[in-house]
Amino acid sequence: MEDMLSNLVTYGYIGLFLYSLGGGFVALMAAAVLASQGKMDLGIVMGVAFVANFIGDTLLFYMARYHKGDMMNYLRQHRRKLALSHILMKRHGAWVIYMQKFVYGIKTLIPLAIGITKFPFGKFSVHNFIAAIVWVLVVGFGSYLAGNVITAGYNIVADKPYLAPIILLTFAGAIWFYMSWATKKR
Repeated sequence: MEDMLSNLVTYGYIGLFLYSLGGGFVALMAAAVLASQGKMDLGIVMGVAFVANFIGDTLLFYMARYHKGDMMNYLRQHRRKLALSHILMKRHGAWVIYMQKFVYGIKTLIPLAIGITKFPFGKFSVHNFIAAIVWVLVVGFGSYLAGNVITAGYNIVADKPYLAPIILLTFAGAIWFYMSWATKKR
């Protein structure tokens, strides 16, 4: 167990960086909980997650803006979700950049959808920078402060392993149901 924790602390920052390029919600929570237990440094955790999240969304925007041809195969498979992203962008404007940091399922599509539009790169970068800071502060500090509660919940699931698939299936089903409902033809 000590070897696993040692490896997690040693390589955890690299894993956090890589995972945060595409979202990083769960990795940031886990790293912040480890920081609350004194196994990782909260400042480094939040800094790594912020930088990776900002870079990841900026790369998605860049690829959609300047490599549309290469992205079209991926985007064809997600036409309805992309349309939902466009509708959200028209309805809420730049607030969608902030909102997408917290909503699983549209995290990668929003920067792609914005990249396809004529939204200025500089304006996107400023909003993305601020949104990444807000995301890191809310999720990082929230998980750090709730570290004991999250650890207690983990211990309950570890003692009763049949709960994990039920919780995961319920969560995945809720996301699938919402995305199906939101992208349904009307």
